[in-house]
Amino acid sequence: MIESQALSPSLGVEFTGITDPLDDTVVQRFVEALKWRGVLLVRGLNLDDEGQLAFSRRLGEVVALRGQEIFPVSINPEKSKLAKYLEGAFHWHLDGTTDDVPIKMTTLTARQVAMTGGGTDFASTYAAYENLPEKDRERYESLRVVHSFEAAQRLVTPEPTEKDLAAWRAQPTHEVSLVWQRRDGRRSLVTGATADHIVGMDPDESRALLDELLEWTTQDRFRFTHDWAVGDLVVWDNTGILHRALPYTKDSQRLLHRTTIVGNEAFA
Repeated sequence: MIESQALSPSLGVEFTGITDPLDDTVVQRFVEALKWRGVLLVRGLNLDDEGQLAFSRRLGEVVALRGQEIFPVSINPEKSKLAKYLEGAFHWHLDGTTDDVPIKMTTLTARQVAMTGGGTDFASTYAAYENLPEKDRERYESLRVVHSFEAAQRLVTPEPTEKDLAAWRAQPTHEVSLVWQRRDGRRSLVTGATADHIVGMDPDESRALLDELLEWTTQDRFRFTHDWAVGDLVVWDNTGILHRALPYTKDSQRLLHRTTIVGNEAFA
């Protein structure tokens, strides 16, 4: 029998009793859970790459990153060619904030786990918006934010070289509404490590407000932390769930396999 329970008051659902994740009824329940709860977990499902891809395709079109539909996630350079870049995942972020249409969903399957650290934090930007005081909602409604690759990478490399800066600034920036009005009428916040500055605001005031908003969004009541075990499957709504990896060492065996699902709703 398939059963489910909340992972935290504000987000997440854990499913048990899953024997066939490709079953139509199971997929429908997963999609509904992702819409309203943002994160779903199935412990010990042990999907191989073929199974993870087949499941991912039931959720939508799979993105091929650098020609790979399965993307290894590790800061160990022996396991990932993008290990240095992936250190940015230690900071709260949404994927795709510099794109017109962000990634819709992400799936992760644990192949190997860290002996110490290496969990994943999630925070709901829907719940964060819904619980804002009315005066703050009014204040944020008209604000627009520029997101950049540079803003996120400065958190990893605070004293960049000219070469670093040139590479970062070659990536596109993107201006979006701080409050994202969705097609279905719901609202969420677009924030995280890529939030560079608020348009038309004094730089110091802008930075202070963005930091304050991120602290609000990631407080315990809007958050869930998953401690990985080999075989776990986690899926989340990338458009409304901030995420970050918890620190682990570069020589760790931790390895997750990721797929990403093409988005279908542009930022406002």
